[in-house]
This record gives sequence, structure tokens and C-alpha cells, in this order.
Amino acid sequence: MKAIVCTKYGPPESLEFQEVAKPTPKDDEVLVKVHAASANMYDWHLLTADIFLVRLSEGLLKPQNTIPGADVAGRVEAVGKNIKQFRPGDEVYGDVGHGSFAEYVCAPASRLALKPSNLSFEQAAAVPMAALTALQGLRDQGKIQPGQQVLIQGASGGVGTFAVQIAKSFGAQVTAVCSARNLEQARALGADQVIDYTKEDFTQSGQRYDLILAANGYHPLADYKRALNPKGIYVMAGGTATQIFQAMLLGSWMSEREGKKMGGVVGKSNQEDLIFLNGLIEAGKVKPVIDRCYSLDETADALRYLGTGHARGKIVITIEQSGKTQAAKEHV
Repeated sequence: MKAIVCTKYGPPESLEFQEVAKPTPKDDEVLVKVHAASANMYDWHLLTADIFLVRLSEGLLKPQNTIPGADVAGRVEAVGKNIKQFRPGDEVYGDVGHGSFAEYVCAPASRLALKPSNLSFEQAAAVPMAALTALQGLRDQGKIQPGQQVLIQGASGGVGTFAVQIAKSFGAQVTAVCSARNLEQARALGADQVIDYTKEDFTQSGQRYDLILAANGYHPLADYKRALNPKGIYVMAGGTATQIFQAMLLGSWMSEREGKKMGGVVGKSNQEDLIFLNGLIEAGKVKPVIDRCYSLDETADALRYLGTGHARGKIVITIEQSGKTQAAKEHV
């Protein structure tokens, strides 16, 4: 099968498009014929090792998992002998951890769910990691409640576009922070207020929020804390390496003062939350926003574009297509 192979940390140019052996599912695994995958900042960090913690978990000198890609949507090709939930032909999607930038991938059944009936494979592939991160950040870490004032920083990216919609589905009053070119998109996704971060610093405005989810955090933690109501919660879901370390090292200490909670979220793949997302998607409350689509042999280009930090929504990789980059439709 064809796959993208990463044998060393580095820029997108270090990726190779190769013929590799087709995987065989273990007893508790499902073999998926991949129709589409999507790129996340997670994939960028694993490729470049720009955050040193990556080397501690993925391999000090080189990646242990040589085929990148976490998000997948496709059809079940075969199942291990212990699998009862899925059968060949089922349309599934999920966050499989690694290996989705290929024509086939094996994954534990617990990381997959049936694909939402109203989404294409490309749309479904855009959902798992970003939407799970947004859901778990808002619901589990943020304890979101109806009527709360919720601010989403980085509202135009992969996690942010899902966070705006999921927060609205929980009945919150949502403020979206993004650049001027993305303000209308944020409104279309349901934001009640929008802030152009190039013209206004929400941490200095005097407005207070019950919950802040930073999908692209870059302010000092003290600034976020100042923008919270008493007993408010700040959740870091993405940002600079400095932000990540601050949230890890200082968040717990800062949370002990004044009753405000400061922390972060790392999305965890699980079938239960994928099924929960299915309900929101099939009810029309949440839909993926796709910026661009690339073919599998253009994965390096896809990650290069993602690395610029200017993607509007998700970057999708269509496995069965080849050729030049396609301008994608935005599903808003």
C-alpha cells in the first residue's frame, strides 16, 4: 500500500511517499481502508518535535511510529477475531493515534465509531481529534453550563471552529476571538459576539468570562486569569510551547488562589465521545469547516500549510485522489 513515512524529525520535506506492507489487524483491532484523513497541529508537533516532550513520548532520536496521521474516515476492510461491533463494509471514523496517512490503517475498535450519516468521508475525517479536544475541554475541564459567558480564542482553527459550535449546543453565550477575515465565519458558526484580536485585546477590555478555552493561546496565564469571573475556568487547548509549559507547571499553583481554575486539555480518543459528537452532527448542531483538501502524495504540502498557522478550519487529505491541491468548500 502507499503511505507517508517519517523516519526522522524535521520539516515537511523530510516526509517520504512510499510503498509499504499492508497491516494485518490483531484480535482486538479493525483494518480500515482509508478514504480520508486530516492534519492536526498534533501531527505537526510529532513531525518537527518542536516541543521537546514529543521526543520523550515518541522517540528521543527518531519517531517510533513511522506513519503519521491520527484522524481517519473509511470503510472496514477486516476485523480481528474478538471484534463483534464492526463488520466489513461499515463506514467508520475516529482518532487512531497514528498511521492514517496511508491507504490502510489498523486501530483498536475503541477508537472508532460509525461515521455520521450526514457527512462525507472528507467531512468525517475532519472531526475526531479537533472536535474531541473541544468537547472535552469545554465539558470535562471547563464544566460548561447553559447561560455562561464563554470565550473561544483561536475560533477560526480546527479546534476553535468546533468549540464555538459545541459551546452553543450547551446553551452558552459565546464570544469568538479571531482575525478580521474570519469574523463572519465565526458568526455563521453561532458566535454571539466576535472580537478581532488585531484590534482588541480581550484580556485588557474589562469584560469577564465564566470559561475561556484557548485553542491558540499566547497571552501570559495571568492575563487569562484577569479575564475570568470569580470561580471562572481557563482551559488551554493549544498554543505556543511556552503556553503549554506554563499551563503544565503553573496552572495548578495558580488555581489555588482566588478560586479560579487554570489548566489544559489534551483530547483523548474514545468511542463514547465520538458517539456523542455523532448526535450533535446528525442533529445539525455541529459541522466541520474544511479549508483545503490535498491528495496523499501532497501530505507534505498539507502540513506545510498547516504550519503557517493560517488555516481556516481543517486540512483534509483524500487518500483515493491524486493530483494537484483542490480548493475546498467551507461547510458553514
